[in-house]
Amino acid sequence: MRVPYVLADAAVVAKRNIIKIKRVPDLLVFTTLSPIMFVLLFSYVFGGAIDQQGGGDAYREFLMAGIFAQTVIFGATITGAGLAEDVKKGIIDRFRSLPMAPSAVLTGRTISDVVNNLIVLVVMSLTGLAVGWRIHSSVGEALAGYGLLLVFAYAISWIMAWVGMLVPSPEVVNNASFIVIFPLTFVANTFVPLETLPEPLQTFAEWNPVSAATQAARELFGNIPPGTPEPTAWPLQHAEIYTLLWSAAFLLVFVPLANAQYRVSTSR
Repeated sequence: MRVPYVLADAAVVAKRNIIKIKRVPDLLVFTTLSPIMFVLLFSYVFGGAIDQQGGGDAYREFLMAGIFAQTVIFGATITGAGLAEDVKKGIIDRFRSLPMAPSAVLTGRTISDVVNNLIVLVVMSLTGLAVGWRIHSSVGEALAGYGLLLVFAYAISWIMAWVGMLVPSPEVVNNASFIVIFPLTFVANTFVPLETLPEPLQTFAEWNPVSAATQAARELFGNIPPGTPEPTAWPLQHAEIYTLLWSAAFLLVFVPLANAQYRVSTSR
């Protein structure tokens, strides 16, 4: 099937999922209120408890890129849970009966979740501005920071798409994703400087792609605290490149895997 038809079909599926965000109250609440809760909770609880970054507004500026990275990565799990729910409810079987490209189902799903993450980033940014976070770089650099976070989350959403087709149960997808993503986002520079971590965890965190995504966003937003030592690990010295390399690797591996698993799951 020709690419324009695939993209047109994917756009229809993406529109269906975006409309679902608006019409299902639970999804709307998660999309809008949860990011606000994260910003307020981490800003005031961590901001008052951690003195390494000086507390207050200085720590909030350090913190925001980490919260952005963690939230969009967890937001990518919506892809897997949503696909698993569609399989469970028979929606995928209805898609199979339509004259549409099979790859459009997964492509549309992942595109719609980019929109969801974009809404989350807007809400979190407005909340961050309200609690003292500021961007100290140019408009172009700030947009590049947001774009990098969305690209990284989009790549992870294809991992979640593969998981969602492999394990067609929303509960299992959520639990399995949490077990993997939770340590990845916390054993990183998301909430504390790497220098505060024990040596083995520090080495892991330096090469953790979540750390690179956070470091890249922090640099592009101009939120590196004054006096912060230059990173010594290559991934953090070239955070933007390292993040894009991981994103490309995820897409190269999991786009074919997810589509192959889709064909297997829908042939049963």
